[in-house]
Amino acid sequence: MRRSFRSAFTLIELLVVIAIIAILVGLLLPAVQKVRDAASRMQCSNNLKQLGLALHGFHDVYGAFPPSGYTRIGPGNPAGKYVGWRPLTLPFIEQTNLNRLYDFNLNWWEGNNLTQAASTPVKTFQCPSAPLRSVSSAVAKSPRPALGGLAFTLATTDYEAIMGVQPTSAAIAAIGPNLYNSFNRFAVLHRDSSTRFVDITDGTSTTLAVLEAGGRPVVYRNRTAFTLLANDQGICWTDSEGPFSLDGSSSDGSLEGADPTICTFAINRRNDNEPYSFHTGGCNVLFADGHVQFIADGVALQTFAALCTRSGGEIIGGGY
Repeated sequence: MRRSFRSAFTLIELLVVIAIIAILVGLLLPAVQKVRDAASRMQCSNNLKQLGLALHGFHDVYGAFPPSGYTRIGPGNPAGKYVGWRPLTLPFIEQTNLNRLYDFNLNWWEGNNLTQAASTPVKTFQCPSAPLRSVSSAVAKSPRPALGGLAFTLATTDYEAIMGVQPTSAAIAAIGPNLYNSFNRFAVLHRDSSTRFVDITDGTSTTLAVLEAGGRPVVYRNRTAFTLLANDQGICWTDSEGPFSLDGSSSDGSLEGADPTICTFAINRRNDNEPYSFHTGGCNVLFADGHVQFIADGVALQTFAALCTRSGGEIIGGGY
């Protein structure tokens, strides 16, 4: 009689196969992560490009860029309410229905502006690399009262207007004695501004308008979230008080605008009142001419400060 034998893997062969698969997965995962990061960074860049077109569209209609936030009557804000730059750009990013919902006769935290508009997510205002967060309250920031016990969540944003540099910052002041003052410290969008193209004397291709300030209102230091630290700015996409001026940060993000020998970092050290992204190695920024660029973590504070002013008269070299 002929005996039949069934072929099978031995235990050693099975272990070898498993080891090979584990090695291949280990090699593949970093590559997949890099592709995913690159795709997110590209989407983030596209968002900023759309916002650049929106800012230019606003300029075409009103003869000036929108301010970082209104506190008085101005182009696009006939009622003189507290209105941020993002609601002003809604008609130019194909958000006509949301623009109709937003009531420019009210401050951003009042009526439907809070209960409906602010709770509606807008993908153009959100970076895909930033973590999701649930926001249903906010500490007070005068004249806005505290927002507590909301029965809905507020839709967040990861992009913010840079208003310029902060000359009272020791780190900024150390860049050059009396280089920055109350006249030349501003960028394109700042509070109650009406900046025109001709006002950007440093050049539109070297002057920042909007950049990443991801993760707010949750406070981050480097890549660590500090949920117990309160933040009264960057509450949601309708918030008019989220824009900030550059101060400079310490390496660990604990200090802002302090000792100029320590606060030498421009980006990605802290997300409250400083540029911050969740991309590896740098941050996406939008320039006044509409182009978007990825700036590396190691950019010099002096160079980045020069990019934040529209009429500072600085000489900016390449390599940023």
